[in-house]
Amino acid sequence: MGQITDVPGIRVGQVQKIGDGWLTGVTVVLPPPGTVGSVDVRGGGPGTHETDALDPTTLVPTVDAVVLTGGSAFGLVSAHGAQRWCEEQGRGFSVPGTVVPIVPAAAIFDLGRGGDVHARPDADMGYQAAAAAFASGDHAGVGRGNVGAGTGAVVARGQYKGGVGTASITLDGGVVVGALAVVNALGAPVGAGPVVQGHQGGLNTTLVVIATNAVLDVAECKRTANSGHAGLARAVDPSHTLADGDTVFALATGAVGLDRSTEQARQVSLITLQSAAAEAVRLAVLDGILAAEGITTAAGTFPAYRAAGE
Repeated sequence: MGQITDVPGIRVGQVQKIGDGWLTGVTVVLPPPGTVGSVDVRGGGPGTHETDALDPTTLVPTVDAVVLTGGSAFGLVSAHGAQRWCEEQGRGFSVPGTVVPIVPAAAIFDLGRGGDVHARPDADMGYQAAAAAFASGDHAGVGRGNVGAGTGAVVARGQYKGGVGTASITLDGGVVVGALAVVNALGAPVGAGPVVQGHQGGLNTTLVVIATNAVLDVAECKRTANSGHAGLARAVDPSHTLADGDTVFALATGAVGLDRSTEQARQVSLITLQSAAAEAVRLAVLDGILAAEGITTAAGTFPAYRAAGE
C-alpha cells in the first residue's frame, strides 16, 4: 500500500512514552521548505492549533511542520517544541531577527489510558519528534500501529486498538499521493460490524495528513483536504461525530506540475488527484487499525466483526 514518505521530501518522526502511567506520543510530518498546505476540520470535538493560519485567505501559504499528538488539548503544547526546532533550522516566515515557523497541530483524546491522566505530551516530545523526522532521511519507513500519536489510540469504544497507518498511490505523470492517519475513532471499521455498547466511552478523533508532490495552491490543498474526509467516512462508521475531532491536513510540495493546458484538463487532473487522496486516506485509516491489532488481511479490507472476548 505504500506510505506517506513515498512522496519525495516528506519525512515522519515519532516519539512515545509507555509505562509508569504513560501511554501517549507525538507524530510530526516534516515537509520540505516551501510546501503549501491547508486543513479541513469536520469533527464535533476538535483539539487544534494554528489551523486558522491555513485558510486560503490568509497571508502565509506554506507549512513548516504538522504535529499530531495525544493528550487532548493539553498535548497541543507539543507543537511549541516542533516550532522551536523549526526556528533553530531557519524554517519559517521571515521576520526581523528570526523566522516564525507555521506549525499547525491537532490532538486525539487518550487521557488516562496509561493510568495517569496527567501524563501527556509536552514541548520536548514535539521537539524530539521533529528532530527525528529530519534525521530519518527521505523515503524512510514509517512506524505503524501503537507508535507516536497513536500509542494510546483505541477504536469503536475499545473494541479494537487504534494507531498510526499509512498508504500511498502513484498516478500517471509521476504524481504521488500519500496519507498518514492516527486512528482513535468512536466508529467501527467498515465491514467489522456495529460499535458494541458498554465498552469504554470517552472522546475520540481521527487525524490525517495527506501529502502530494503535485503543484497545488492553497485553495486546491483545501479541496484535497475536503476529499480526505470522504476516505475517512469510507473506512470508519460513524465518522465526524460530536465525540470525534476528525481533522485532515493536506500538503503539496510542488515538484510535479499537473496538466492545466485547458480548463477541462485542469479539472480532470484535480479530480483524479483528489479521488486518489480519498482512497489513500481510506487505506491509511484501515492500515492503522490492522497494524495495531496485528491483523493480516487483504489490502484495504477489514475482517468480519469479532464478538467481545473472541
